[in-house]
Amino acid sequence: MLSASLSGESNVSMSQAFRSTRVLTPQGLAPATVMVEGERIVEVRGWADVPSGAILRDLGDFVLLPGLVDTHVHINEPGRTEWEGFATATRAAAAGGVTTLVDMPLNCVPETIDVTALEAKRAAADGKAWVDWAAWGGVVRGNADALQPLAKAGVAGFKCFLIHSGIDGFAWVDERDLCLAMERLRDSGLPLLAHAEVAGPVDAATARLKGDRGDWRRYSTWLASRPDEAETEAIALLIRLCEKFKVPLHIVHLSSAKALPLIARARDHGLPLTVETCTHYLWFAAEEIADGATEFKCAPPIRGAANREALWGALGAGLIDMVTTDHSPCPPEMKRRDEGRWDTAWGGVASLGLALPVLWTAISRRGLRMDGLGDWMGAAPARLAGLAGRKGVLAAGADADLVVFDPDATWTVATGDLHFRHKLSSYLGAELRGRVVETWLRGERVFDQGEWSGQPLGRELARA
Repeated sequence: MLSASLSGESNVSMSQAFRSTRVLTPQGLAPATVMVEGERIVEVRGWADVPSGAILRDLGDFVLLPGLVDTHVHINEPGRTEWEGFATATRAAAAGGVTTLVDMPLNCVPETIDVTALEAKRAAADGKAWVDWAAWGGVVRGNADALQPLAKAGVAGFKCFLIHSGIDGFAWVDERDLCLAMERLRDSGLPLLAHAEVAGPVDAATARLKGDRGDWRRYSTWLASRPDEAETEAIALLIRLCEKFKVPLHIVHLSSAKALPLIARARDHGLPLTVETCTHYLWFAAEEIADGATEFKCAPPIRGAANREALWGALGAGLIDMVTTDHSPCPPEMKRRDEGRWDTAWGGVASLGLALPVLWTAISRRGLRMDGLGDWMGAAPARLAGLAGRKGVLAAGADADLVVFDPDATWTVATGDLHFRHKLSSYLGAELRGRVVETWLRGERVFDQGEWSGQPLGRELARA
């Protein structure tokens, strides 16, 4: 149970002292006190060093983490709020200790490919966000002239697809389009995020599976239709262009461990390349996915157990920089679970709010330390989004985004634990360790033991 001092009313006009025997600072996990004035952290000091007059929030042995940053979320508003919206997505985020989201540009209507669309998104978010948020702009065929205006308008960076995105209004780009975009972005300092699959290997594999050779109810058919080569060829192309233009390049949702040697060589050459993988690639394995269970469909696909362990190795070695969710929900009927066909079901894993306990459970099973969580899910994605030092860390000058986490709680994911719009997720039934007790946004408690506090306080974080 929480102490009385912790569960008392907040008062951000006064100093607040958050004390725990386990505080995850950039230097590691240690007893400490985090001092907060207004919306910012002003100091991290010793556990017993609490000044008189400060409101003491004694967390006991609960872990105090920085607010997490998820740079790969499909909020879908405006235009597809029936899939997900700011109100539901940000409530789910707060329940999972995520205090900053960066929204992908493709599933909203209009797609965020020009300033007019960005302003529509800002209007849609007004007054609804329970956590802070930012927007990625989109790179599509024919919008090169819109990139610099979007950059000036404050997007965090730009996202592109090298294969059909599933959204007709968000057209995939080829090498010529990429060169045009990178030329425009060369001096902006903004990253280019890429869905790294190319169509050639996917088209060839799909053609081989036509007719009686592919049973589209079988997960193995879906997996075979998205071969590793689609990722490795795309990443090789992107690295070559990164070397030419020196634009910061970010590979989203890396699935194939076969691309790791390419990434390692690029890093050895000093290229500005970062890489993420997603919670579902670190948790699930192809061998465990039942035929017809289309809630697991995503692209790139979830691959085998050996591939999963190779991703864990790369994460631990620093070759993969961060972990995101790629929360990509849709109305349940679009998953076509009655048919169970992987070729016609909409792709995307819904998981916002579950990533922290999922990753902590996986870390615990592997005998790893908690220290990496702060960088993988906080500091590294904050750097990608231009929020270094402000978000994702417990350090002086950062926003007072805090997560009180019980690392020993055990629970099984049920529909009541899903706070995003549609209660369908591949994590239903998962047995997890660790649960968020409280979430604080800029010195104000927004989630408290299963309930949301006050009103939505989230702000847009437009990049300067």
